Amino acid sequence: MSKLSFDRILQSQGYGTRKYCRSLIEDGEVTINGVVHDNYKELIETDGLVFNLFDEDVVYREHVYIALFKPQNYECSRKPSHHPGVLTLLPEELTWRDVQPVGRLDHDTTGMLLMSDDGAFIHAQSSPKRHVPKIYQATTAEPVTDELIAQLLAGVQLHDEPAPLAAQTCIKRGEHQLEIVLEQGKYHQVKRMLAAAGNHCSALHRSAIGGLELASLEIEEGDWCYLTAEQLALLAPA
Repeated sequence: MSKLSFDRILQSQGYGTRKYCRSLIEDGEVTINGVVHDNYKELIETDGLVFNLFDEDVVYREHVYIALFKPQNYECSRKPSHHPGVLTLLPEELTWRDVQPVGRLDHDTTGMLLMSDDGAFIHAQSSPKRHVPKIYQATTAEPVTDELIAQLLAGVQLHDEPAPLAAQTCIKRGEHQLEIVLEQGKYHQVKRMLAAAGNHCSALHRSAIGGLELASLEIEEGDWCYLTAEQLALLAPA
Protein backbone atom coordinates (compact mmCIF):
# COMPACT_ATOMS: atom_id res chain seq x y z
CA MET A 1 0.00 0.00 0.00
CA SER A 2 1.38 3.38 -0.97
CA LYS A 3 0.08 6.90 -0.62
CA LEU A 4 1.19 9.97 -2.54
CA SER A 5 0.06 13.58 -2.57
CA PHE A 6 -2.52 14.18 -5.30
CA ASP A 7 -0.30 16.58 -7.26
CA ARG A 8 2.53 14.02 -7.33
CA ILE A 9 0.11 11.40 -8.60
CA LEU A 10 -1.02 13.57 -11.51
CA GLN A 11 2.54 14.55 -12.35
CA SER A 12 3.70 10.93 -12.25
CA GLN A 13 0.98 10.00 -14.75
CA GLY A 14 2.26 12.50 -17.26
CA TYR A 15 -0.12 15.44 -16.89
CA GLY A 16 2.50 18.14 -16.83
CA THR A 17 4.45 20.13 -14.28
CA ARG A 18 3.67 20.00 -10.58
CA LYS A 19 2.36 23.56 -10.79
CA TYR A 20 -0.01 22.71 -13.61
CA CYS A 21 -1.21 19.56 -11.84
CA ARG A 22 -1.92 21.56 -8.70
CA SER A 23 -4.01 24.02 -10.70
CA LEU A 24 -6.05 21.18 -12.21
CA ILE A 25 -6.78 19.80 -8.75
CA GLU A 26 -7.60 23.17 -7.20
CA ASP A 27 -9.93 23.98 -10.10
CA GLY A 28 -11.93 20.84 -9.36
CA GLU A 29 -11.01 19.13 -12.62
CA VAL A 30 -10.14 15.79 -10.99
CA THR A 31 -12.62 13.39 -9.42
CA ILE A 32 -12.39 9.99 -7.74
CA ASN A 33 -15.57 7.90 -7.79
CA GLY A 34 -17.48 11.00 -8.88
CA VAL A 35 -16.23 13.09 -5.94
CA VAL A 36 -14.13 16.22 -6.53
CA HIS A 37 -10.81 16.23 -4.67
CA ASP A 38 -9.49 19.79 -4.77
CA ASN A 39 -6.70 19.59 -2.17
CA TYR A 40 -3.45 18.84 -3.98
CA LYS A 41 -1.75 17.97 -0.68
CA GLU A 42 -4.22 15.19 0.06
CA LEU A 43 -2.56 11.79 0.37
CA ILE A 44 -4.23 9.33 -1.96
CA GLU A 45 -3.89 5.54 -1.92
CA THR A 46 -2.39 4.58 -5.28
CA ASP A 47 -3.21 0.85 -5.17
CA GLY A 48 -6.17 0.33 -7.51
CA LEU A 49 -6.63 4.07 -7.97
CA VAL A 50 -8.81 5.25 -10.85
CA PHE A 51 -9.40 8.99 -11.22
CA ASN A 52 -11.29 11.01 -13.81
CA LEU A 53 -9.68 13.90 -15.66
CA PHE A 54 -10.87 15.63 -18.84
CA ASP A 55 -13.90 13.27 -18.78
CA GLU A 56 -11.65 10.23 -19.03
CA ASP A 57 -11.04 7.53 -16.43
CA VAL A 58 -7.33 7.13 -15.74
CA VAL A 59 -5.88 3.99 -14.12
CA TYR A 60 -2.87 4.83 -11.95
CA ARG A 61 0.24 3.01 -13.16
CA GLU A 62 3.52 3.24 -11.28
CA HIS A 63 5.22 2.33 -14.57
CA VAL A 64 3.92 1.77 -18.06
CA TYR A 65 4.80 -1.13 -20.33
CA ILE A 66 3.77 -0.69 -23.93
CA ALA A 67 3.87 -2.60 -27.19
CA LEU A 68 3.84 -0.47 -30.33
CA PHE A 69 3.18 -1.79 -33.84
CA LYS A 70 5.93 0.24 -35.47
CA PRO A 71 5.27 1.39 -39.05
CA GLN A 72 7.90 2.00 -41.69
CA ASN A 73 9.81 5.29 -41.82
CA TYR A 74 9.79 6.01 -38.09
CA GLU A 75 13.01 6.26 -36.09
CA CYS A 76 13.44 4.76 -32.62
CA SER A 77 15.86 7.51 -31.61
CA ARG A 78 14.69 10.11 -29.10
CA LYS A 79 16.33 12.67 -31.39
CA PRO A 80 15.35 11.50 -34.89
CA SER A 81 17.23 12.97 -37.83
CA HIS A 82 15.59 11.89 -41.09
CA HIS A 83 12.15 10.55 -40.15
CA PRO A 84 9.55 11.14 -37.40
CA GLY A 85 10.31 9.51 -34.06
CA VAL A 86 8.20 6.68 -32.67
CA LEU A 87 7.39 8.85 -29.64
CA THR A 88 5.18 10.98 -31.88
CA LEU A 89 2.84 7.96 -32.13
CA LEU A 90 2.14 8.12 -28.37
CA PRO A 91 -0.17 10.50 -26.47
CA GLU A 92 1.40 13.46 -24.73
CA GLU A 93 0.99 11.96 -21.24
CA LEU A 94 3.31 9.11 -22.15
CA THR A 95 6.01 11.38 -23.55
CA TRP A 96 5.79 13.43 -20.35
CA ARG A 97 6.47 10.19 -18.48
CA ASP A 98 9.74 9.84 -20.40
CA VAL A 99 8.71 6.62 -22.08
CA GLN A 100 11.60 5.21 -24.13
CA PRO A 101 11.97 2.45 -26.71
CA VAL A 102 13.46 -0.84 -25.55
CA GLY A 103 16.19 -1.34 -28.13
CA ARG A 104 15.67 -0.21 -31.70
CA LEU A 105 14.19 -1.19 -35.00
CA ASP A 106 15.55 0.33 -38.22
CA HIS A 107 13.44 3.11 -39.72
CA ASP A 108 12.27 0.79 -42.52
CA THR A 109 11.57 -2.19 -40.24
CA THR A 110 8.04 -2.79 -38.98
CA GLY A 111 6.69 -4.79 -36.08
CA MET A 112 6.72 -5.07 -32.32
CA LEU A 113 8.58 -2.42 -30.35
CA LEU A 114 8.50 -2.43 -26.56
CA MET A 115 8.45 0.90 -24.72
CA SER A 116 8.51 1.81 -21.04
CA ASP A 117 9.39 4.40 -18.40
CA ASP A 118 10.84 1.68 -16.14
CA GLY A 119 14.62 1.91 -16.41
CA ALA A 120 15.21 -1.48 -14.79
CA PHE A 121 12.82 -3.13 -17.26
CA ILE A 122 14.49 -1.43 -20.23
CA HIS A 123 17.94 -2.51 -19.03
CA ALA A 124 16.83 -6.09 -18.39
CA GLN A 125 15.07 -6.47 -21.73
CA SER A 126 18.05 -4.97 -23.57
CA SER A 127 20.64 -7.17 -21.86
CA PRO A 128 22.23 -9.78 -24.16
CA LYS A 129 22.52 -12.06 -21.12
CA ARG A 130 18.75 -12.67 -21.10
CA HIS A 131 18.73 -14.60 -24.41
CA VAL A 132 15.18 -13.57 -25.26
CA PRO A 133 14.37 -14.82 -28.78
CA LYS A 134 13.07 -12.29 -31.29
CA ILE A 135 11.20 -13.54 -34.34
CA TYR A 136 11.56 -11.74 -37.67
CA GLN A 137 9.84 -12.18 -41.01
CA ALA A 138 12.29 -11.24 -43.75
CA THR A 139 11.58 -10.66 -47.43
CA THR A 140 14.65 -11.49 -49.52
CA ALA A 141 15.75 -10.12 -52.87
CA GLU A 142 16.94 -13.52 -54.06
CA PRO A 143 15.05 -16.80 -53.55
CA VAL A 144 15.44 -18.58 -50.22
CA THR A 145 17.56 -21.71 -50.69
CA ASP A 146 18.48 -24.63 -48.48
CA GLU A 147 22.07 -23.40 -48.67
CA LEU A 148 21.04 -19.97 -47.33
CA ILE A 149 19.21 -21.53 -44.41
CA ALA A 150 22.16 -23.82 -43.66
CA GLN A 151 24.55 -20.85 -43.62
CA LEU A 152 22.35 -18.82 -41.27
CA LEU A 153 21.97 -21.75 -38.88
CA ALA A 154 25.69 -22.54 -38.94
CA GLY A 155 26.69 -18.91 -38.42
CA VAL A 156 28.05 -16.14 -40.63
CA GLN A 157 30.92 -13.80 -39.92
CA LEU A 158 30.03 -10.12 -39.70
CA HIS A 159 32.44 -7.24 -39.86
CA ASP A 160 33.56 -6.08 -36.39
CA GLU A 161 32.13 -9.21 -34.71
CA PRO A 162 34.71 -11.49 -33.02
CA ALA A 163 32.82 -14.70 -33.78
CA PRO A 164 30.23 -15.86 -36.31
CA LEU A 165 26.58 -15.16 -35.49
CA ALA A 166 23.98 -17.88 -36.01
CA ALA A 167 20.20 -17.90 -36.15
CA GLN A 168 18.48 -19.87 -33.41
CA THR A 169 15.99 -21.17 -35.97
CA CYS A 170 15.46 -20.39 -39.64
CA ILE A 171 12.40 -21.47 -41.65
CA LYS A 172 11.47 -20.90 -45.29
CA ARG A 173 7.99 -19.33 -45.47
CA GLY A 174 7.88 -18.67 -49.22
CA GLU A 175 10.12 -18.31 -52.25
CA HIS A 176 11.31 -14.94 -50.94
CA GLN A 177 10.11 -15.23 -47.33
CA LEU A 178 12.17 -16.33 -44.35
CA GLU A 179 11.35 -16.56 -40.66
CA ILE A 180 14.48 -16.11 -38.59
CA VAL A 181 14.81 -16.22 -34.80
CA LEU A 182 17.70 -14.39 -33.14
CA GLU A 183 18.80 -13.91 -29.55
CA GLN A 184 21.64 -11.42 -29.92
CA GLY A 185 20.04 -8.23 -31.31
CA LYS A 186 23.17 -6.78 -32.92
CA TYR A 187 23.08 -3.66 -35.10
CA HIS A 188 21.23 -4.39 -38.39
CA GLN A 189 21.79 -8.06 -37.58
CA VAL A 190 19.21 -9.73 -39.84
CA LYS A 191 20.13 -7.56 -42.82
CA ARG A 192 23.86 -8.05 -42.30
CA MET A 193 23.52 -11.80 -41.82
CA LEU A 194 21.53 -12.17 -45.03
CA ALA A 195 24.08 -10.06 -46.89
CA ALA A 196 26.94 -12.13 -45.49
CA ALA A 197 25.15 -15.27 -46.67
CA GLY A 198 24.88 -13.92 -50.20
CA ASN A 199 21.32 -12.59 -50.22
CA HIS A 200 19.70 -9.22 -49.50
CA CYS A 201 16.89 -8.18 -47.16
CA SER A 202 14.29 -6.06 -48.95
CA ALA A 203 11.77 -5.89 -46.08
CA LEU A 204 11.81 -6.84 -42.40
CA HIS A 205 9.11 -7.30 -39.76
CA ARG A 206 9.46 -8.28 -36.08
CA SER A 207 6.50 -10.50 -35.27
CA ALA A 208 7.29 -11.61 -31.72
CA ILE A 209 9.53 -11.13 -28.70
CA GLY A 210 9.88 -14.15 -26.44
CA GLY A 211 6.46 -15.78 -26.32
CA LEU A 212 4.56 -12.54 -26.98
CA GLU A 213 3.25 -12.40 -30.53
CA LEU A 214 2.32 -9.08 -32.11
CA ALA A 215 -0.74 -10.64 -33.77
CA SER A 216 -2.14 -11.61 -30.34
CA LEU A 217 -2.27 -7.93 -29.31
CA GLU A 218 -4.81 -7.12 -32.05
CA ILE A 219 -3.46 -3.64 -32.75
CA GLU A 220 -3.12 -1.98 -36.13
CA GLU A 221 0.10 -0.60 -37.58
CA GLY A 222 0.93 2.67 -35.84
CA ASP A 223 -1.15 1.78 -32.74
CA TRP A 224 -0.04 0.73 -29.27
CA CYS A 225 -1.40 -0.96 -26.15
CA TYR A 226 -0.55 -1.40 -22.48
CA LEU A 227 0.85 -4.82 -21.63
CA THR A 228 -0.72 -6.87 -18.86
CA ALA A 229 1.27 -8.80 -16.26
CA GLU A 230 0.48 -12.01 -18.14
CA GLN A 231 1.78 -10.56 -21.40
CA LEU A 232 4.92 -9.24 -19.72
CA ALA A 233 5.59 -12.73 -18.36
CA LEU A 234 5.74 -13.99 -21.97
CA LEU A 235 8.78 -11.77 -22.59
CA ALA A 236 10.92 -13.94 -20.32
CA PRO A 237 13.44 -16.31 -21.91
CA ALA A 238 12.00 -19.67 -22.92
